[in-house]
Amino acid sequence: MPIKVLHIDSNHPILWEQLQEAGFENHADFTSTKEEIEAKIQDYQGIVIRSRFKIDKQFIDKAINLKFIARVGAGLESIDCDYALSKGIELIAAPEGNRNAVAEHTLGMILSLFNKLNLADSEIRSGQWNRESNRGHELDGKTVGIIGYGNMGKAFAKKLRGFDVTVLCYDIKDNVGDENAKQVSLKELQEKTDVLSLHIPWTPETDKMVDAKFINAFKKPIWIINTSRGKNIVTADLVAAMESGKVLGAGLDVLEYEKLSFETLFQDKNTPEAFQYLLDGRKVILTPHIAGWTFESHERLAQVIVDKIKAVYL
Repeated sequence: MPIKVLHIDSNHPILWEQLQEAGFENHADFTSTKEEIEAKIQDYQGIVIRSRFKIDKQFIDKAINLKFIARVGAGLESIDCDYALSKGIELIAAPEGNRNAVAEHTLGMILSLFNKLNLADSEIRSGQWNRESNRGHELDGKTVGIIGYGNMGKAFAKKLRGFDVTVLCYDIKDNVGDENAKQVSLKELQEKTDVLSLHIPWTPETDKMVDAKFINAFKKPIWIINTSRGKNIVTADLVAAMESGKVLGAGLDVLEYEKLSFETLFQDKNTPEAFQYLLDGRKVILTPHIAGWTFESHERLAQVIVDKIKAVYL
């Protein structure tokens, strides 16, 4: 009997096509509620999802025949991983699929902040020609500190090879440094860093990790780039650090206030005071969780997922 796979989110068509060619039986449901999906999930051995809803204990208990959950993305935080694994369910993600996109986006944010590209562009469009106030900084000669040296961190460090910079990395795993970044202690990274780039998952250990105490432990004023997860930074503490000059600028592709689905920004209609500061800030670049979302990564993510599913079941 073919393995029946339920696609809960839309993805690049090669995912569907190649699974079908390999003998899997595809079904799609992009509109039903979580409860409606739960009512029929016992009929499926596989799920392909992006971030439409959380796959929790209740969902997994309904999925009595599930063999795998494939998330077309880098992280698995929308899944109760421990419980799924306890049920013998294979978990598949695709950080290899969008690591290059994240790396390029991160570098673009740094260069835009340093050279005030967004600000200068908006001023010219409004009739202002301000050269001195838009004097920029050069990346050469700086120390870039990367926290989280997995797929994303390594890809970003590779992009920095064309610059005359020192690249340091910190990770909870030992011996992950390479020719592109020297692995150091968190203390050393905080002593030497000019530009901090976060490439960490959202876990209980990283939740609200970048708070006032963490930021103030840096010896020098820093720029902060976050293309990982919004809840890794306490926004109010980031804003306070920007007001004091401890943080010189921020490039944020992710925000503390995002919903888990990443499709909308706020849980309610109120704009938090700290976020309003970011909206009004002249030293801030904001993007809507798109660092890993390019035309190329859209296809590459799907291909990685297909290849991993086939490697396990064929």
